[in-house]
Amino acid sequence: MTDIDTTLAKFQLSQFRDSIDNLDAILVHTLAERFKLTQQVGKLKAQHNLPPADKSREAEQIERLRNMAQQSGLDPAFAEKFLNFIVAEVIRHHEHIRGLEAD
Repeated sequence: MTDIDTTLAKFQLSQFRDSIDNLDAILVHTLAERFKLTQQVGKLKAQHNLPPADKSREAEQIERLRNMAQQSGLDPAFAEKFLNFIVAEVIRHHEHIRGLEAD
């Protein structure tokens, strides 16, 4: 490999990394917006004595995300794991909110 090839590769790597950094920022901001909404859902559920978890909704979401992942060329199992992680955190927040509402 020549010096020019190495320089070009480093430049391309830098461009890829810049794009990845931008996408990471989008993911973080999108997750923040999602959690703001789920906090509102948690408050509504607590006010109306609804359970923090909704298994039928979760199953629908998993199926929807798996389909989107498949269509996008992303591993559906990864998409499901990612959603399960988010849902577990949302439920934890909802349980915390329920505890605050009970006080």
